[in-house]
Amino acid sequence: MTRAPIIDPNKERRDLMTVVLEDYFHVGAMRGLISPHQWNRFETRFESNTLKALELLSKNDVKATFFVLGWIAERQPELVAEIARQGHEIANYGYAHRDVQQMTREEFRDDARRSRDLLEIASGRRVIGFRIPQGLRSDDDLWVLDVLAEEGYVYDSSVVPYRYDRASRGAFLDENDGRELWEFPHATMNLAGYLLPISGGNYFRQIPHTLLQHAVAAWKRKFDTPFMMYFHVWELDPDQPRISAASWIARTRQYRNLKKMDWVLTDYFSKYKFDSIANFLGINTTPDTPVAPRPVAPVAPIEVITPVERTPVSIVVPCFNERPALPYLSNTLESVSKLLSKDYVPHYVFVDDGSTDGTWELLNRLFGAREDCRLVKHEVNRGVAASILTGIRYASDEIVCSMDCDCTYDPHELAHMIPLLTPDVDLVTASPYHPQGGRVMNVPQWRLILSKGASWLYSKVLRHKLHTYTSCFRVYRRSAVADLELKEMGFLGVSETLALLDLRGHNIREFPTTLYVRILGQSKMKVARNIVGHLKNLWRMRQMRRMLDQDGQFLAALQSDAHQSNPHPPTPTPPSADISTLKPNTGVHHE
Repeated sequence: MTRAPIIDPNKERRDLMTVVLEDYFHVGAMRGLISPHQWNRFETRFESNTLKALELLSKNDVKATFFVLGWIAERQPELVAEIARQGHEIANYGYAHRDVQQMTREEFRDDARRSRDLLEIASGRRVIGFRIPQGLRSDDDLWVLDVLAEEGYVYDSSVVPYRYDRASRGAFLDENDGRELWEFPHATMNLAGYLLPISGGNYFRQIPHTLLQHAVAAWKRKFDTPFMMYFHVWELDPDQPRISAASWIARTRQYRNLKKMDWVLTDYFSKYKFDSIANFLGINTTPDTPVAPRPVAPVAPIEVITPVERTPVSIVVPCFNERPALPYLSNTLESVSKLLSKDYVPHYVFVDDGSTDGTWELLNRLFGAREDCRLVKHEVNRGVAASILTGIRYASDEIVCSMDCDCTYDPHELAHMIPLLTPDVDLVTASPYHPQGGRVMNVPQWRLILSKGASWLYSKVLRHKLHTYTSCFRVYRRSAVADLELKEMGFLGVSETLALLDLRGHNIREFPTTLYVRILGQSKMKVARNIVGHLKNLWRMRQMRRMLDQDGQFLAALQSDAHQSNPHPPTPTPPSADISTLKPNTGVHHE
C-alpha cells in the first residue's frame, strides 16, 4: 500500500536538495576498471570538493541531505562531522559503492549496518535515510526497501521510475507488513513513453539547460510532492584526474560539461527553495543520547621480536611524461614499502626520461626528501629500456626490480617475485600469459595481439621458452645486467635485455601475474614502429644464436678430436663471434 505525503498548504513549499559524497574513482561508470582494493592508491579529492559544495550551499542559504559513503566516513570522520555541524543531514550511501545486483539480501543488510555505524559515530547524528548507488530500476530489486524498513530506516531515495505510473513518480509512503518507509524517487519526464531522469547529476550536464528547466517546471506543476534534486561533489571539480582507460561513453558521462554544474545549481537555487529530506519530514536527527563510539579493541601485549636480517632491494621506476599517474604511484609504493619491509629493505630509483609535463618537479615534491629514494634525470628522452638500465646502474643493491610507472602490473607482487631470484637465477619476469595464473584485465586487443605475437616469435629464437618476453615488470641480478649495451633503448630494449641474458646463458624464470589496463595517463608505445622493431630484433637475435650455436659445435668437435689424440691439449681458440651487444658497457650516459 502506498500513499502520497500530506502537504501543508500554509507552509512554504520547499524542494529537496541531496548531495552524493563520493570521489571520482568510486563512480559506477568506472567499476569495470577500478576495484575497491585500488581506491587507497588514488589521489583523493573528495575533501576539497565537499568544501566547495558546502560553500555553494551556504552562499545560497540551502540545507541539504548528504548521502555519504561509509568508506569516506571511515577515513575522514572530521569531514562528516563538519557537514553535520553546518546543519546538513547525513544519510547513508552504503560502504563501498556496491549496487543491488552485487549483493545478496544479507550482504546488503550488513553493508547498510556497517556504513550507518560509521556515519553516526562520525556525525553524532542519527542516520535515517539511504540511497543505493546506481538506483533501483526493477521490481526485482525492491526487496531492498523491505530490508531498510526492517533496519529502522525512515526513508529511501533510490527508486528510478521506469514505468509511466503517476503513483510512483512522486514521493510516497510505502506500507508493507506493518512497516513504513518513505520513498523519494528520482524525478523523471515522459519522453515518448520512456521516463527520462531529470533530477540532477549527469542529466543536468548532458541535457541543454533551457530544455531541462522547462521539464523541471512541468514536473512541479504536475506533482504536489517536492522535487528531489541531486549532484555529486566531484561534479564541482572540472580539473579532476581523467581515467584514460574508460570507454567513450563513460568518459562522456564523467567529464563532459563539468564546468556547467556550478552555474546550473546556482540558477536553480535562485528559482526554488530547498531543504533536507529530514527537515521535510519534520524529523530531528539529534539523538536522545549521544552516539556511543565503537568499543576499542584491547591493546595486545607488547611482543618482543628478534630482529631478522633483511635483504636490501632496489626498485627502478622509469617515468616519461607521467605527471597524472604520480600521485597514484606514490600511494601505491607507500603500501608496497610496508609489505616488503617485513623481509627486505626497499630503495627506489626514479628515472625521469626527459619529461616535459612537470614529471620531474612532481617527482621531487613527492619523493625528493625521502632517504630511501634516488632521483635521476635524462636531459632528453632516451626510451624505457635506457631508463631501466640507468636505474639499475644507479642502484646500490644486487637485487634490482623494475616496474611500470602506471602500475599496470601490481608492484605488491614483488613480495612473491623476489624470492624466485635464487642463486642460480638472474632474471624473474612477470607473465600475464602464463597458463598457471596469468591474467589480463581490460587491456586493448591490439596490445595483446602485438605482445603475444612477439612473445611467440621470441620463443622460436631463444633458449628459454617463456610465455612473455615483453614485460617491464622484473627482478634482476644487478651484476648480470649492469654491463649490457643495448641497441634498442625504447620498448624493444626490454625484450632485447631478456634476449641478451638468454644468449649469455643466464637462467630466467617466469612469474604468472595479472596485467591491468593503464588507468591514468597515456601509453607512449608506437605500434607500427614496435612491430617493425621486434622483427629486426628477432632477426638479429637469430643471427647471434646461430653464431653461438656454431661456436659451441666447433668447440665440441675440437675437444672430441683433441681428446682422442691428446688427453691434455692446450685449449683451442674458436672463431671470433663479433657480437657487439654482448660487450660490457659500464658507463652511464645522461645526455
